[in-house]
Amino acid sequence: MAGHSKWANIQHRKGRQDAARSKVFSKLAKEIAVAAKMGDPDPDKNPRLRLAIKEAKAVSCPKDVIERAIKKSQGGDAESYDEIRYEGYGPNGVAVIVEAMTDNRNRTASNVRSTFGKNGGNLGETGSVAFMFDRVGELQYKASVGDADTVLMAALEAGADDVESDEEGHWIYCADTALKEVETALEAALGESETTKLIWKPKTTTELDLDGLTKLMKLVEILEDDDDVQSVTTNFEASDAVMAAYEAS
Repeated sequence: MAGHSKWANIQHRKGRQDAARSKVFSKLAKEIAVAAKMGDPDPDKNPRLRLAIKEAKAVSCPKDVIERAIKKSQGGDAESYDEIRYEGYGPNGVAVIVEAMTDNRNRTASNVRSTFGKNGGNLGETGSVAFMFDRVGELQYKASVGDADTVLMAALEAGADDVESDEEGHWIYCADTALKEVETALEAALGESETTKLIWKPKTTTELDLDGLTKLMKLVEILEDDDDVQSVTTNFEASDAVMAAYEAS
């Protein structure tokens, strides 16, 4: 979403994360299995697997779920998944990127297209909205690691490009190719980050009122409930008053 954590905050405050806990773990296990199958099952030798495990631990995914996913990836009957990116527009022209892993492209494409169409959106061609985003590395730290100036200096010295800070924490951004290098340097300066991952960061945003935000969140929720969908990113922006009104609804 626009900024660093609007959608994550909405999910948390409305209790949606807890309700979808098993689904979240299932999707994380799929990413871990795919990463382990494509590379080395040792996270120290496989950057993608290391990031997937870190993200799983950040949401308290059980250790046995992680270990089982890695073990499953090494078996002769390990499932094969295609990674697909869908792009389109949601209500009010908000750009939407959907990343999926599927064992049936036709099923997933049909479901995603139908969801867009039934919820005020329009699925486009690959590349139709990606140009509105930068592919970057994101590292999140708790607010307690230091004030904004301290974190900014540490981030710049580590090779990061930008930092966003508020009362909830710090979000540090870097080139996607520099993520491991920046993470290592920041770990020495600030300690281990809460999360480290690759994201789509909006270059431009679309402002929404309460009605627009409500419609967009319905689309995002239905997409995220699809077992084949790993992540949904949009470029919406909303005022604090609109966010508060939505969270209270």
